[in-house]
Amino acid sequence: MTDSQIPQIPADPVQQMLDVLELSSTDARTTEDIFVGKSHWMMGGRVFGGQVMAQAAVAAQRTMEDDRPIHSLHGYFLRPGDVEKTITFSVDRIHDGRSFATRRTQAYQEAQPILSMIASFQTADGGPEAQSPMPKGMPDPESLPPVGEFLKGIDHPAARHWDEGRAFDIRHVEGPIWAPNAAYKPNSGMNHMWVKAKSALPDDDALHQAALLYMSDMSILEPVLQRHGVHWLTPGLKVASLDHAIWWHRPVRVDDWLLLRMHTTFSGGGRGLAHCRVFDREGTHVASFAQEGMVRIPEASA
Repeated sequence: MTDSQIPQIPADPVQQMLDVLELSSTDARTTEDIFVGKSHWMMGGRVFGGQVMAQAAVAAQRTMEDDRPIHSLHGYFLRPGDVEKTITFSVDRIHDGRSFATRRTQAYQEAQPILSMIASFQTADGGPEAQSPMPKGMPDPESLPPVGEFLKGIDHPAARHWDEGRAFDIRHVEGPIWAPNAAYKPNSGMNHMWVKAKSALPDDDALHQAALLYMSDMSILEPVLQRHGVHWLTPGLKVASLDHAIWWHRPVRVDDWLLLRMHTTFSGGGRGLAHCRVFDREGTHVASFAQEGMVRIPEASA
């Protein structure tokens, strides 16, 4: 890839994310609700998985009442999407109960499904509460260097775009794994990072939930790579998201710092499984997510 193939870095990457989450409705109707969305650029020309998942969640939320927010989502990535083509989202209103509702969203390009997702929504309810404790001894995010500090030394045309073109500020506790560097230390498959949007988002709970889903596909498989001592630029490494699940436990703001505690529990058969717990700065466990991905590591590095 040459410099000329990489578009200009957006002046406001957060607004770019918000733009792709603003779906348009259509006059086309079947037994389902139809929406259309666009994509932002990604290296290789493939649609970012977090983007299409978040768009699918937004489409499903559009068919719900405001007092019934999404609380969980499970999705499968079926085909790679093309960033140059629009995406059509069809929402099937599977169930509307007194407390819970279910929606299925399919994302299509050129009549071929690229994502299949089912989501559940619930009206506010009470009950006993408990949560996982926030990890102890984590450094403050302000004390950690941003990803850009590590990318400066990487001779790769997309390195600057990975940093400045992203909507989120990412601070790795154990060090990033973009390429070999003094900060990268392979470990047992547990790592932590602080993240937040680079600028403020509107006061819309559903939008913050969608933005968290967007972000959740960025680094979730990194513990698998760390477990095997490889980095993103390892020659011959092949990684692709297969399926994704997320649970929102509490209201969340993605423009405040969030701590991600990620770990891997299995790798084999060319796949890796990773889990994440998300905490706000006050220690509230606000969300959890998990992903299995294709992870093919060259034998010399495994």
